[in-house]
Amino acid sequence: MAQDSSPRRIAIAIDGPAGAGKSTVARLVAGRFGYVYIDTGAMYRAVALAALRAGVEPGMTGELEKLVSELDIRLEPGDVVQRVRLNGEDVTDEIRSRAVTSVVPAYAAVPAVRARLVELQRAMAREGGVVMDGRDIGTHVLPDAELKVFLTASVQERARRRYEESGRAQGMTLEMLEEEIAERDRQDASREISPLVKAEDAIVLDTTTLTAEEAAERIAALAGRSIAEAGRS
Repeated sequence: MAQDSSPRRIAIAIDGPAGAGKSTVARLVAGRFGYVYIDTGAMYRAVALAALRAGVEPGMTGELEKLVSELDIRLEPGDVVQRVRLNGEDVTDEIRSRAVTSVVPAYAAVPAVRARLVELQRAMAREGGVVMDGRDIGTHVLPDAELKVFLTASVQERARRRYEESGRAQGMTLEMLEEEIAERDRQDASREISPLVKAEDAIVLDTTTLTAEEAAERIAALAGRSIAEAGRS
């Protein structure tokens, strides 16, 4: 019986604070290997948007649990960014609004929300060949991922990237974004449920002085070694 010579398809977990460039880098890495990119942050944003529309606040536990259990969230390839569909509606742009961004941490900290989305994310990753980014992928969602990377950058650089990406269009200043990102870091690190923390076996990659393409190239090299090691095991 001939052995399967195709490369082993692994799971790549990319964690890090807000604005570190995780989504862009993860998408580039996924494209490099023909893997599926799973933007977990977009999934939480979709929940926050749905809750805002329905008037369900983070503290309304029962209503929120029912809401999230009935949501249909789909991630689809796009020409420039991954498209996000909420119950069939394309909400890719709306989930990046300031109104949604400001409340995402509160909804993401609700156990029922995290439990439901982690369930969906693990199902997506079951067959391997995925790149998933977030804040607790390597520690909680995919603790057995063959490659774990913790992507970071200075607060100042992350604020600059956000400003160029969407802050300028929304009338934000760099100072406002720096304060917003620093506060998001504090919330993510201090929450009780799956706080932002580097997995013990994660490789730290500081992207302060790197372009997204350079960061992706470094992760791709690490992934190549992980794929080779997985094939030998």
